[in-house]
Amino acid sequence: MTSVLVANRGEIARRIFRTARRMGLGTVAVYSDADADAPHVREADRAIRIGPAPAKDSYLSIDRIVAAALEGGAELVHPGYGFLAEEPELARAVAAARLTFVGPPAEVLALCGSKAQAKAVARRAGVPVLAGYAEDDQRDAAFAEAARLIGYPVMVKPTAGGGGIGMQEVTSREQLPEALARARRLARAAFGDERLMIERYVPSPRHVEVQILADEHERIRTIGERDCSAQRRHQKIVEEAPAPHVTRWQRDKLAEWATAMAHAARYVGAGTVEFVVDAKGDIAFLEVNARLQVEHPVTEAVTGFDLVEQQLRIALGERLELPKAEVHGHAIEARVYAEDPASGFLPSTGRLQHVRWPEGVRVDAGYEEGSTVSSSYDPLLAKIVAHGSDRGAALDALADALARTEILGVRTNVSFLQRYLSHSEVRAGRVTTSFIERELPALVARGEVPDEVRALAACAVIDERPRAPRDPWSALGAWRPGVGYEATVVLREGERETAVTVEGDGPYVVGGSSVARDAEEPHRWTIGDTGSAVAREDDSVWVSWSGATHELRTDPAPRRIEDTVTSEIGAPMPGVVLSIHAAAGQRVQRGDLVAVLEAMKMELRVEAPADGVVTAVLARPGEQVKRGQRLADFEPKAQGTVA
Repeated sequence: MTSVLVANRGEIARRIFRTARRMGLGTVAVYSDADADAPHVREADRAIRIGPAPAKDSYLSIDRIVAAALEGGAELVHPGYGFLAEEPELARAVAAARLTFVGPPAEVLALCGSKAQAKAVARRAGVPVLAGYAEDDQRDAAFAEAARLIGYPVMVKPTAGGGGIGMQEVTSREQLPEALARARRLARAAFGDERLMIERYVPSPRHVEVQILADEHERIRTIGERDCSAQRRHQKIVEEAPAPHVTRWQRDKLAEWATAMAHAARYVGAGTVEFVVDAKGDIAFLEVNARLQVEHPVTEAVTGFDLVEQQLRIALGERLELPKAEVHGHAIEARVYAEDPASGFLPSTGRLQHVRWPEGVRVDAGYEEGSTVSSSYDPLLAKIVAHGSDRGAALDALADALARTEILGVRTNVSFLQRYLSHSEVRAGRVTTSFIERELPALVARGEVPDEVRALAACAVIDERPRAPRDPWSALGAWRPGVGYEATVVLREGERETAVTVEGDGPYVVGGSSVARDAEEPHRWTIGDTGSAVAREDDSVWVSWSGATHELRTDPAPRRIEDTVTSEIGAPMPGVVLSIHAAAGQRVQRGDLVAVLEAMKMELRVEAPADGVVTAVLARPGEQVKRGQRLADFEPKAQGTVA
């Protein structure tokens, strides 16, 4: 039996395995120590450990990937997306081991992986490109002169990699040096290549991409286009097919230019040619993603084609024999991330206490109840894909699916996505790449915590208290004749604390409403006649209520900085220290940069919490730190003194 090893993890590994099994292929998974119990590991015919949790020692190790393929008896190696998916050295190493790489040849990956080279190919192929600079001279002075000639604003980009990592918008000459330094840091950390390019910045464009398939026999097909304009931190978050408000002329040109680019690059496999469309409707080439895209399911939903199957068939040497791609209806995908949109999309880690994915729609999930979200990898939990007869029906179906999604244990962007889908500009199909940043306050707005949520949380706390029927005075709370047990739970949202009185020993009564826990499903509760999900871990109580998730705390509010004599500056989440910007004895003002961390493809600023003095620096660049770990000791300025 022919077998395929997927050099990846999470939802994309599971998705590839699904098609491979249908085609009668064997499946081989690889995993790091962090993923030993992951769903993709259990679902493969064989699973092979490739190293510890850090990606550089496991999923980014070419030697270990190839060794695992040989050990597992796999003939095909599918890279998925991310990690090594567009790495020419992996393709070369797979070929050297006499195995087959499911993707373009190494030389095509090298060409397309360099945005500078890809733009040069696009120009030669007659595909329109943005004015820019991508020369070998990487000095700041060279970029400054190029930016002057192009005219501000410009966009700074790493020439390697993708996913929006390292991209910096620069509006003035004064901003350029810092933007170049930041982009180099991120590019070096993410891709091992700090080379940069700049190009003319297009304000508020639409991001439209064309799906291509090409076989070894020079047969190229375009499989429709997608709109991926909904982005945060230059990374896509909602995608749809077909792209709304694309004219017939634009659609024909997109297909023509994507085909020309594929021919010029001698492309083989599945890939995506990406374009920007400005406010006037003019189209310009952006880049080629030489791999399967995260958002490929929306194309599958409207065409009925299995793109992974086509990848595998092409890798096996078969000719493309697809009928003409006909679009049926509309499809929209939402990426569900473990992150907190209200905190700048800060990633969230922890154990998933409760997970219920919606039925009736496609869900590609890499996690399930009991899984742990690690800081070592991208925080994508799942993709939820809805299909409808038209765009409005697809939007409604996706909104309904998100309302039925329950994830407790980490912060997620589900409520954010619901607000996004209900926005009038989204419903009208007028989203550009700047939309989320512009509308962020409305999209992350947090309303009052409903009384029902507090009641459910309080009852969950009481329900876990020890029960001692022989000692009613110390079990669930005080006991009074005619009332029974009664206890008060103090719950906190931020700095606001609320006392909730709970009566009874289950079912409970709060404010006259009956609250009961399901006898068979421990996380299922009802208040009155309305169902909910509740989970508790340590000092957090998570409640899924009316399509939204709330986290309440049972521990006291942290002391305010002005109430302490000395303090410390801690890591906001697990990550790697990229740089330290303070020294012992240095006076700082509130908001001054102290350190920069990298976690889950995101660069995090750690700032001084108040005016004062950094008394000691406890971390160093390159160090892996835990959440809350002390990076520096800090002494705030005393009231009435001058720092």
